[in-house]
Amino acid sequence: MKDNSIRGATFITALIFLSISVAGQETLSARQVIEKADKNMEGKSSISTMSMSIVRPGWERTLEFKNWIKGDEYAITLVTSPAKEKGMSFLKRGSDMWNYLPGIGRMIKLPPSMMSQGWMGSDYTNDDVLNETSLVLDYQQKFIGDESIEDRECHIIEMIPAEESNIVWGKVVTWVSKKDYIFMKHEYYDEDGYLVRTEKLGSIKVMDNRLIPTIYEIIPADEPDQKTIVRIKEMDFDVDIKDSFFSQQNMKRLR
Repeated sequence: MKDNSIRGATFITALIFLSISVAGQETLSARQVIEKADKNMEGKSSISTMSMSIVRPGWERTLEFKNWIKGDEYAITLVTSPAKEKGMSFLKRGSDMWNYLPGIGRMIKLPPSMMSQGWMGSDYTNDDVLNETSLVLDYQQKFIGDESIEDRECHIIEMIPAEESNIVWGKVVTWVSKKDYIFMKHEYYDEDGYLVRTEKLGSIKVMDNRLIPTIYEIIPADEPDQKTIVRIKEMDFDVDIKDSFFSQQNMKRLR
């Protein structure tokens, strides 16, 4: 009788601990999952060195550049190679964007209509590089499924542009790993629901104590024989960068 009582008490105790454990598990909304993945990739600020290979039938060219990003408001991109484009820079301050051309010493303000155009002839847009669009604030997110990518179980999240946002995409479908909140794949659709391009992320590595994808590959749906590949060489997070760093004057001085 005593043994049965002990076993019964042990079973009840196990149930209590199990219920506490389940109750304590974090249940995130689709928006919160996107926000965690976005913060994991960007941090409060970051400085990164990257290369971009533009692959076309019959030819390929590679650019190298450096990025300074602070939150959603500030970004500077400086092209460091090849020699022809070296010194060209792009600046974002809030909703205003500029391009500096050192060859002619000219500063050009980029209108919103240019955000969907290819950056430096690649399959990435000006919006992609300058981080004009916020995946968290400019979309409405919802879960639509689950799928495994590279042995990582992922949420599949559909993102529809918010009514007040000015976004060229009709929707974006995103895969985010459940365990470590890493973006693994994006699909971009036009307003009629047709797939425009697919972005695959891979080569997960630790950079500055963060686990992030270090290779991004964009493939246009209507041009499957061309692609753009971005490789992150170095990335430092939560760097102390003053707001004043992101200025037109500094665009001309950066090397």
